[in-house]
Amino acid sequence: MLITYELSDINAISNLLIQDFSTKVIRIDGDMGTGKTTLISSLCKSLGVKETISSPTFSLVNTYHIGNEKIYHFDFYRLKNENEAIDFGIEEYLDSGNICFMEWAEKISSHLPLEYDHYILNIVDEKYRKIQSKKNK
Repeated sequence: MLITYELSDINAISNLLIQDFSTKVIRIDGDMGTGKTTLISSLCKSLGVKETISSPTFSLVNTYHIGNEKIYHFDFYRLKNENEAIDFGIEEYLDSGNICFMEWAEKISSHLPLEYDHYILNIVDEKYRKIQSKKNK
C-alpha cells in the first residue's frame, strides 16, 4: 500500500489503515515533523478513544481506553539505548494482546516481535503526506 493524502483527509486515511492492520503491534516511522503523533491520534479516535491523545515523548507510553480494551502509544525517541525498553516492561506491553502504536521503534529493533504492521510516513509538501505499508512478517 502506498497512499499520498492531504492532511485534511487524515481521518479517512486512518480508517483505511485500520482495515489494513494484520497485527496489534503497529510501527509508524518517519522523520521528525512528518505527523506520526497526529496520525496515531486520528487512528485512536477512529478506534473509539474518547480521551485526549497526546505525544508520550516524556512518559514513553500513554495508555488510552476503549471500554475494557487498552491502546498503548509509545514514543521511543528519548531512549539512550534499546535496553531501556526492557526496564519499563516493553515485552509485557507487546505481548498484552492490546493495540500498541510505536513511534521511533528503530531504537528498540531487537525487542520488536517477529510480526508487526509497519508504516513509513513521508512529507510530500506542507499539505501532503505519503504513507507506505511495509509488512514485517
